[in-house]
Amino acid sequence: MGPEHEFSLVDDALKPLPIADQVIKGYCGKIMNFVELPGFTFGKEMQLHVMELKANAPFQGPRVFEETMQKGVTTLAAFLKQRYGAHLLGAGMHPLLKLDETGIWTHRHSKIYREYGKIFNLQQHGWLNIQSFHLNLPYQKEADGVLLHNLLANMCPYLPAVSASSPIYEGALHGKVDNRLAFYKANQQEVPSISGDVVPEYISSFDMYRKDVIGRYSRDLAAAGASETILFKEWVNSRGVIFRFDRSALEVRMMDEQECVKSDVALSCFVRAALRGLISGAPELLPHNLLVCDFNAVLDKGLDAEVQNPYGPTARHVCQHLFDVAWQNATDEEKNYLPLVKRRLEEGNLSDVIRQKVLKRAQRTDLTEAITDVYSTLIKCLEANKPYF
Repeated sequence: MGPEHEFSLVDDALKPLPIADQVIKGYCGKIMNFVELPGFTFGKEMQLHVMELKANAPFQGPRVFEETMQKGVTTLAAFLKQRYGAHLLGAGMHPLLKLDETGIWTHRHSKIYREYGKIFNLQQHGWLNIQSFHLNLPYQKEADGVLLHNLLANMCPYLPAVSASSPIYEGALHGKVDNRLAFYKANQQEVPSISGDVVPEYISSFDMYRKDVIGRYSRDLAAAGASETILFKEWVNSRGVIFRFDRSALEVRMMDEQECVKSDVALSCFVRAALRGLISGAPELLPHNLLVCDFNAVLDKGLDAEVQNPYGPTARHVCQHLFDVAWQNATDEEKNYLPLVKRRLEEGNLSDVIRQKVLKRAQRTDLTEAITDVYSTLIKCLEANKPYF
């Protein structure tokens, strides 16, 4: 498992701090894209108030994943607090950020963002205020990669039901359970082939993928005026699962960043163990249009979404089935983390919990203070590696 986490930089009052370049320079003496330390790396994202934390190499099991990435959180959080009075904040979106409170990385690799800016309006939440948890899963042979891709496509519409953590943006509660993905799926509407329906289309070979997915959006980008900087690049693909041929992995982008590393590990165990079971069971691949309809329903209603999946009338039923498959195929280490996913199924995803806590707190104070109180607790959850229920 190869994780990539995205966290906001905030002050004590939850104000976003667009200082990622300053933090990197403060840590190592010069502005770089990434700072590599033993086991983990931290560095820039497009947004100046967001910092990425990722593994230097894939983890063989969940315990070393948790220990290494939590060391990364602790190391970075301590430096931020001592030098800038700042904190790291998880969850899928910053709840209070206004778009003029952050900026775009202007240093090395900024040419990429300038190219995007020629075609897309980057001044929107779908670019400046989204934080996902990416999970890289390796494959060896082409046939394995194609199978994993198609199984993940069949599974990914339902992942937000347990991983959504973005009920709030610009200081207000909104109707959708997963606002991050709702913004994400619309942020490149000028060239819609880049993200497609977010739910990936099934493929039969790498050649088909390179031609019908990468080739198509590259031709569309070229027609829109893009330069070779972003043409025929696999990482431009904005579907919820993409091939990273450079690392022989599939990158799952469907999950919102959670409140702590332990919760990210639990989701990773859920995905990996469920895939293990699905591979051995040869499940039916549902029609793509059905999956897209279910995905859009899940963004709105989460676990309570009405779906067309044969494993039940709601996303909760489908996720419970996936959980049962995962539990039956999990290693002993994975079984230490899966109860966290089970509890999310029973008590609500993090988005549900945040909404409930904010509404309860808002009965005694104004909404902004209620949001600040709840998300300040999430900061502590990240530092202490403690799930929030």
